[in-house]
Amino acid sequence: MCIKPRKHSFHSGFSLIELIVAMLLISIGVLGILSAMNTLVKNSADPMVRKQAIAIAESLLEEIVLKDFANPTGGYTGTDRTQFDDVSDYAGYTTTGIVDISGTAISGLSGYNISSVTVVNAALGNIASTDAKLITVTVTAPGGEAISMSAYRTNV
Repeated sequence: MCIKPRKHSFHSGFSLIELIVAMLLISIGVLGILSAMNTLVKNSADPMVRKQAIAIAESLLEEIVLKDFANPTGGYTGTDRTQFDDVSDYAGYTTTGIVDISGTAISGLSGYNISSVTVVNAALGNIASTDAKLITVTVTAPGGEAISMSAYRTNV
């Protein structure tokens, strides 16, 4: 018995070179997708870090704005935050890590710093610069991003 091979005008299956090229193209596509996902996952925590820095700046700014406009008679002039009694006492205040008003470190915020607090006389609309102070709080987040927030405190 003799078996004759069939003659076809087309190839059946894939050649080895075609399989290698297909695998290479699929690999490049998968690497591109994984690279994009890696970037997204890596930066997904950044909004949380930024929001935390904003919350820290807002908190300190609110604390400062609630103080008296000017140093009261016999008021405090030192650097102990627990004794600050007016807005200007905070000028130049900085921390390494975030601490509460008594100076106790707040757990989980050691990577954040209050890098500067400035208090300057500044006119505000019809209010003279002698009756308005511009307060700016700058917080540095882990990774080096600085968040600044400003508010005015007036004496009117």
